[in-house]
Amino acid sequence: MLTLSGAEHQGWAASTYGGYLLEHILAWQGRRDAHACSYHWPVDAEVREWPTWPAFLIDLLPQGFGRQELLRQLGLPQRDSQNNDWALLLAGAGNPIGSMRIKEAYEWLAQHRPAQPHGFSKDAVARRHEDFVEYLADHGLFVAGSSGVQGEWPKILLTEATDGLLYLDHLLPDEQARQHWLVKFSRVEQPALHRILEAEGRYMECARHLGLRVHALPVNHAGALFIPRFDRHTANGKVQRIAQESLASLCQRAGFGIAVTHNDACSAIAQATTVPLTEVIEYLKRDVANVVRGNKDNHARNTAIQRDTSGHIRLTPLYDFATMYLHPDGIARLSRWRQDDHGGQPDWLSAANQAALAANLPLEPLLDALKELAVSLATLGDVMTAQHIDPEIIDRVTGAANKTAATLRAL
Repeated sequence: MLTLSGAEHQGWAASTYGGYLLEHILAWQGRRDAHACSYHWPVDAEVREWPTWPAFLIDLLPQGFGRQELLRQLGLPQRDSQNNDWALLLAGAGNPIGSMRIKEAYEWLAQHRPAQPHGFSKDAVARRHEDFVEYLADHGLFVAGSSGVQGEWPKILLTEATDGLLYLDHLLPDEQARQHWLVKFSRVEQPALHRILEAEGRYMECARHLGLRVHALPVNHAGALFIPRFDRHTANGKVQRIAQESLASLCQRAGFGIAVTHNDACSAIAQATTVPLTEVIEYLKRDVANVVRGNKDNHARNTAIQRDTSGHIRLTPLYDFATMYLHPDGIARLSRWRQDDHGGQPDWLSAANQAALAANLPLEPLLDALKELAVSLATLGDVMTAQHIDPEIIDRVTGAANKTAATLRAL
């Protein structure tokens, strides 16, 4: 249970306090895995106080297109401010990514549930067929939990049923679920954003080639990107919901536009995860890949950990891995190394040293992992060509990959 102690109009900056219910404490005392709201809020009897919202709560707060849609549905001013945060949380966090939900928002969704769920084909969704668009207009994108999906593109959470049709995520009973999808719709009115989304699915095959942790490859269908979700597992008519927590939350940073240094990230990841060396290596390799691939949108909510019910904690599979250097707003690299980041072109020997020191890990395995990555970088251009990625993107990335591979081989 969590309650505001500050004023609601302060939004996420309002002070809060909270504690676990007695029966939950008796069952899961001391756990920091999926049974806890956050790694930094283990299950215990202590009543905690925070000067703002706890950072994990902000992970649930609607952002992007979903936030604007929810403002409209609630009749709140479209000129948005953090004054609306509490109202948006209580209506829009009923079915977010991960395993946690806000009770009031879940009940709000139940009250606005359509009498009869309607399924749509993948083609009707991708092409935004008239019936599908009208259905969303009747019930609102956020009804499916899309308001809990943060980011730049219009997105919606859909569940594929055993009948092969796609339903708004929260409407389908678990026993009928076969596959869970996050669908991103292209913004064709902005060519640069359209190119970014078009390449994102193919980028995941490149990430797999580089040995990064990839869940499943997205499917590009008629301009929409269907991304298999890794926070949902279906088996034998049951759905397991995996707890997910952003790097911003893991580093206990409330607010937005969070600048978490890679040093702080490595320290937090090593402290929290079950196998620290594996996870810090994965994090370091992702930074190399982001630099080479021009994915500058590396803020602290584009990396997350997942916590299961068995006590295992690790980084989630990679997500939002895209050609963000194409963005018309000129996005800058937000998370950087404290030393030798060199305007987004890090000294990788220094970066490995900093990661090892921050995580209290030996340096040699990190260097070995980077040398191994060099082998994959040298053949990245061939993989990109096989994926039919835009030749202009291939030229840019291949040059960066070859240069970085030579640097890593020499470590």
